[in-house]
Amino acid sequence: MVDHAPDRIVVHHTATANVADTGIGAAFRLSQAIQRYHMGRNGWDDIGEQFTISRGGYVMEGRNGTLAAIARGEHVVGAHTANHNTHTVGIETEGTYMTELPLHGQIVALTRLAAWLCGIYGLDPDVAIIGHRDLNTTSCPGDSLYAYLPELRRRVIRRMARFQDPAQAAALAARAAQAAPPVPLERRPPRRLALPGRLDFLGSAAPFEHGPAVGGRDLTG
Repeated sequence: MVDHAPDRIVVHHTATANVADTGIGAAFRLSQAIQRYHMGRNGWDDIGEQFTISRGGYVMEGRNGTLAAIARGEHVVGAHTANHNTHTVGIETEGTYMTELPLHGQIVALTRLAAWLCGIYGLDPDVAIIGHRDLNTTSCPGDSLYAYLPELRRRVIRRMARFQDPAQAAALAARAAQAAPPVPLERRPPRRLALPGRLDFLGSAAPFEHGPAVGGRDLTG
C-alpha cells in the first residue's frame, strides 16, 4: 500500500481464449483461475492486476484491498507492468485482442471503470489511459485493443462530462494539472511474442504475451 494516487491506468488483455460463456459463473471461475496462477505459479501476493473484466462485462477486484485503497485516495501496488507498478492501476480484459475487439459489454465496462478511476484520482484520460506495450516490450493488450485506446479515451471523457457538475470537473482538472510529470512511454511497435513451453492459466496454449509484470524496480509481486 502506498499513500499516493496512481497516475496511469494500464489496459491489458489476459492473452487467453475468447470464450463464449459470458455468465457470472464464468467470471468467478476466471478470477479464481488467475488467482491460482498468480499466487501458486508466480508466487505473488494475489492477482497482479487491480481489476479484471470478464467476457460478460463483469468487473472484479483483482488485488486484495484495491477498492478500500481507492476509497482513501491511495494505491495498492500490483504486479502487472514491470518497473511501473507503484504508479499504475492495471485493468485486464479477458481474451486475446490481436485481431478483434472485446465484446460490447466489456467495452462498456472498461469505459465506466476507467471513467470512475479518472474521476476518483483526478486524472486526465488523454494522458492517464495507456496500453501495457507503452511501458514494456509486449504485444499486450493486443493490436486491436491497443488501436482502440484513442476511442476509449474519448468515451471516458464524454462519460465524465455527463456525470460531473461544473465545479467538480474544474476541481478534477486542477488536480490533473498538478499530477506527477508524464512518464516517458516507449511506444513500441506491436510484437507477437511466442511463449515457448508455457501454458496459460486456463489450460490452452498462450500465443501472445501478457507480461512482463514485475521488474527490478518493483516493490513486490
